[in-house]
Amino acid sequence: MIVGAGLAGAKAAEALRSEGFSGRVILVGDEREHPYERPGLSKGYLTGSEERSSLFVHESSWYASREVELHLGQPAVRLDPRTRELALADDTVLGYDRLLIATGATPRRLPVPGADLGGIHYLRKLSDAERLRGSLQALGRENGRLLVIGGGWIGLEVAAAARGYGAEVTVVEQQPTPLHQALGPELGEFFAQLHRDHGVDLHTGRGIASFEGQDGMVLAAHTEDGDELPAHAVVVAVGAVPETGLAEAAGLAAADRAEGGGIAVDSALRTSDPAIFAAGDVANAEHPVFGRRLRVEHWANALNGGPAAARSMLGQEVVYDRIPYFFTDQYDLGMEYSGFAAPGAYDRVVVRGDLGKREFIAFWLAGDGRVLAGMNVNVWDVTEPIQRLVRSARPVDVDALADPGRPLETLLPK
Repeated sequence: MIVGAGLAGAKAAEALRSEGFSGRVILVGDEREHPYERPGLSKGYLTGSEERSSLFVHESSWYASREVELHLGQPAVRLDPRTRELALADDTVLGYDRLLIATGATPRRLPVPGADLGGIHYLRKLSDAERLRGSLQALGRENGRLLVIGGGWIGLEVAAAARGYGAEVTVVEQQPTPLHQALGPELGEFFAQLHRDHGVDLHTGRGIASFEGQDGMVLAAHTEDGDELPAHAVVVAVGAVPETGLAEAAGLAAADRAEGGGIAVDSALRTSDPAIFAAGDVANAEHPVFGRRLRVEHWANALNGGPAAARSMLGQEVVYDRIPYFFTDQYDLGMEYSGFAAPGAYDRVVVRGDLGKREFIAFWLAGDGRVLAGMNVNVWDVTEPIQRLVRSARPVDVDALADPGRPLETLLPK
């Protein structure tokens, strides 16, 4: 059984069948939609460049043809590891031999006065994206202003989409730069300049104290230092919280909040209960390459983690050691990032290429010269060597790393 009908859950069901499992496969989801991929919600679908149909993991007929039983629109409300039963909101009780939890994460709410006003959006579900796209289109037609709270990946992608529709955009971020926690100040400032160059009014080092409205609709936000920022619509993008309620109530071990929270799993994606596994945004896994726990909220982790968990459920020998990977598209910039460089855990950033032309690769290095992560911006077909440099965990020649004339492959260990 699989709880969570997103990308991780759907790919796990696919893997169970492709690995030859002939027993019952049950997929439970709280949305009525068939499983879909989330990146397009803040990228192509939001900008209008992708059709709604392109988001779905499989055609709707795929599930019946593979004998995957769907329970959609019925949230799981209780898990009993002792009896190996899962209860749904409609009082259905399902038994299982092996269970995968792939419940994902939910947007973190902004607990300030006025946060319940109309026109304030959160983006996680397809229905959220549909409402937000309509709002952005209207703002573009009317020269309206969008206020984005949070300068992370979702916030910046929404800002770029809104500018594409012609809306005026303000972004407010508490950290010194956008993406400060993900990229550090060096590359955070690069993305700050990218958005300013495209007309975004960017405020950093500031928080929101309250929202003001009229007739139930948002009109403005007030910053903690007393400024008023007008807005015809607001997007709150201040991070996500793993959906661990089902697991916690069932007594499964949780990861420490300092390590990102979520359900604690080993490198085979097994929880503290030998019959229960976890994958995707909700799972906090022991990572053999980085020697620590990681909870990764990106598309590639769901894409690869779901099948890995499925193979582990079948009793196969699994070590989930994928290098974390994510991508973004903003304006005319495309980027891919591989690795993990925690704030304060890297020693320096080395750039090969031209920051000014926005064609470069940035590397985050440990003090001993090991590559912890690499990000290619408008430079393509380099993800594999970057990931191999990260996986090698060996010091590199910094001068060679910074030299665009030196192929990355020549820096790899023999």
